[in-house]
Amino acid sequence: MSAEQQHRDGQAADPGPRSLAQALRERDDASLGALLRSRPDLLHPVPTDVTQLATRAGTRASVLRALEHLDRFALQAAEALAVAPDPASYQELLDLLAGDDGDEEVAGALPATVALLRERALVWGGEDRLRLVRTARELLAPSASHSSPTGLGPSVAEATSGMSPGRIQAILTAAGLPHTHDTVSAVAALSALFADRERVAELLEGAPEASREVLTRLVWGPPYGQVTAEPAAHLRWLLDRGLLLPTTPGTVVLPREAALSLRGGRAHRVPEPTRPRVAVAAERKPQVVDAAAGGQALAALDTVEELLRSWDEGGPAVLRAGGLSIRDLKRTATVLEVPEPVAAFWVELAYAAGLIASDGGYVEEHHERHDRPDADAEGYEDEETRDARTRRRSGEAEHYAPTPEYDAWRDLPPAERWAWLLEAWLPGTRAPGLIGGRDGRDRTLSALGPGLDRSPAPEVRRRVLELMAGLEPGQAPDPATLLERLRWERPLRSAGPRREQPEPPRTGVRPSYGGGVAANDPEALRTKLTEWALLEAEMLGVTGRGALATHGRALLGAEGRSEGAGAGTAAAGSARAAVVAALLAPLLPEPLDHVLLQADLTAVAPGPLVRPLAEALGVLADVESKGGATVYRFTPGSVRRALDAGRSATELHAFLDRHSRTPVPQPLTYLIDDVARRHGLLRVGAASSYVRCDDESVLDEILADRRATALRLRRLAPTVVAAQADPRTLIEGLRAMGFAPAAESAEGDVMIARPHAHRTPPRTPPAPVPDGPPAPDATLLTAAVRAVRAGDRAATAPRKETPQAPGGLPRTSPADTLATVQAAAMTGESVWIGHVNAEGAASQRLLAPLRVEGGYVTGYDHTADEVRTYALHRITGVAELADEPDGAEPAR
Repeated sequence: MSAEQQHRDGQAADPGPRSLAQALRERDDASLGALLRSRPDLLHPVPTDVTQLATRAGTRASVLRALEHLDRFALQAAEALAVAPDPASYQELLDLLAGDDGDEEVAGALPATVALLRERALVWGGEDRLRLVRTARELLAPSASHSSPTGLGPSVAEATSGMSPGRIQAILTAAGLPHTHDTVSAVAALSALFADRERVAELLEGAPEASREVLTRLVWGPPYGQVTAEPAAHLRWLLDRGLLLPTTPGTVVLPREAALSLRGGRAHRVPEPTRPRVAVAAERKPQVVDAAAGGQALAALDTVEELLRSWDEGGPAVLRAGGLSIRDLKRTATVLEVPEPVAAFWVELAYAAGLIASDGGYVEEHHERHDRPDADAEGYEDEETRDARTRRRSGEAEHYAPTPEYDAWRDLPPAERWAWLLEAWLPGTRAPGLIGGRDGRDRTLSALGPGLDRSPAPEVRRRVLELMAGLEPGQAPDPATLLERLRWERPLRSAGPRREQPEPPRTGVRPSYGGGVAANDPEALRTKLTEWALLEAEMLGVTGRGALATHGRALLGAEGRSEGAGAGTAAAGSARAAVVAALLAPLLPEPLDHVLLQADLTAVAPGPLVRPLAEALGVLADVESKGGATVYRFTPGSVRRALDAGRSATELHAFLDRHSRTPVPQPLTYLIDDVARRHGLLRVGAASSYVRCDDESVLDEILADRRATALRLRRLAPTVVAAQADPRTLIEGLRAMGFAPAAESAEGDVMIARPHAHRTPPRTPPAPVPDGPPAPDATLLTAAVRAVRAGDRAATAPRKETPQAPGGLPRTSPADTLATVQAAAMTGESVWIGHVNAEGAASQRLLAPLRVEGGYVTGYDHTADEVRTYALHRITGVAELADEPDGAEPAR
């Protein structure tokens, strides 16, 4: 018996479901839940019944999203079905993927792949009648203008649909086929010729060498070519025999059947049934990896703290279009001593963590209105909000500054501060590596500006960490194989056809940060996202020396996984952060409360310092170098800075004695005493400004100094000199001359200059831009499946014939409606009702009335799967259910 006869017999024996809706209706609840979990866009809103679910699963947007979430082999199977007959048997699909010679790996992987396509409602039907969802076939099948992603073109029947009968008969004659009585049989004969491998080989034995070269170029796609009005002899040979068929004027195509014969029956040049293995680039001891990651985590905290300290009194201005200017980013990079792309990453991380924001705009605090006795009719506004409003109205530029959350963050232990940053990094959709590139409108992308969100970023970031977690502890992956694995798991479908050709081997991949990505190049974007994920994980201390650290593995724990709807919530985040912080804490050194003073006017901090000591030492000395140990240098300027902040020489000596493990060097003591002795000897006030000094010789020295000419000084009294400069300029000028003046208040007291921290009003961190709806949790899935089942039972329940209103609603008189509903309440039967709600929306409901009173009917609504109450005057009519056949279950 031929395969075709067996196929027909199978169809007669088991026709299978007639539609996708019927196929879904035959599924069990677990299978329906798996569909909704894999395609969460089908849940918004919850379908009313299975028919609506099937309709929604076949829409273009939903099918596109489902195809984009297939792995490479599943996508290859769908592409093969798109060029196979509709319906196709399982064997036909296997032949297209494995070819004439067969492929054991393909044969072993195909059953699970077909089951996956069924689960996601992209394929339905029995084993002998596999059908690809119509929308997916339209997306993946070739057309007159473009080929299939497999590189195959239209079939002979499709390519000759507009060809004249005489031309078709001429092709039959040239190909050595007998004339036929009609076009249909002629096309069938030509299709059978091209589908026969041996007959095609015999036909090509007499072909010119140039003709065979043309077929070689077209066989793996694209199958289209251009010809002139007078084609060359080798092209004419192919045109005469139908191996090239015209599609549009000047364009020809290699028919699908001929291409498959030349390919050996394969739809794809290289089927990829198995996922690529992630190779190991290096192997290190896990303890070494954890130690390196811990050191990098501490460096990350220091960098973020340095950034926030530099913006503590107000950061750079906000551009009109949003974000930082290039000049401000360069300044920030200089302060942090890192390249500009890396500085952009730290700025974006602090922004995503809610530690910095713009100080302008309005603050939504209406929720405090009822809790504040001084709240007015327009809602409560605090002082910072009013200041921000005033700045906006006056045209004053907005600036970036730390948020109030920064003060809470810096009071946490180091491990918890690091976990805070990681909770912002892992789900974040902003891609700092794009900064400096151009968007779709050819505008430069700036740090903290718009246009940096890329929805695939969290998925790529998490998947990179998961693949690294799949290796043994201490093993560092090879970036090239890691990238190839991600490409296999999420092959990107482009708008046009994909050429079926082997990719060049990728060796020596070196991730780089920044540089931008073309807005219309998703493959390049995914490659860059992978490279950036590896670099960012290393900079943050998630990985150490290229391998995933122990606390990095905890980031992928069950508490914070994104499969459930609860992922990303405060509870899940805090639980994961607590685990990560507990694992990281032993790797971080304990903060020290001492330094080592040296005779060369430096102090060495052999580790991180407790915050009060670090802040005080940062005022008294300048940071000279960072690393495992921080070196501070004492200078006259730094000591003067401490004196300006209100510290006396005695307090500075006591501070150093208390926190130094070594004796205070004599040069440092002399430096403090010398600067303190001169500090405040001169007093500067506002006249425009003046200099006051009890030692007349000092004023004589200043007036005689040529550098004081720009200050335009004039002696008013033996101990007072007036200046034509403002106090700040005068102080800076005198300090440049080697003096140590102190500012004086109107009362004659020394003014203490302390920096004033600037904070933004309360701000919420930027919300990630998700790639589609979130994955549903088990509770939502269970409720959705129940609702779909209930609506389907209601929609398919048989009913008696009754007059209908426009829209198919039952139509009965009010008296008949009331009588039927009351009777159903007494007998416990269900009835169909037509209902129009207050907005005028009409619907049909399957209702089991429980009681009728006061103009309302209350009953169990099978359509909604809950008890509801309906006003009788909004019921258009009632229809009783038809009698159930023997053995059938009632609708209830």
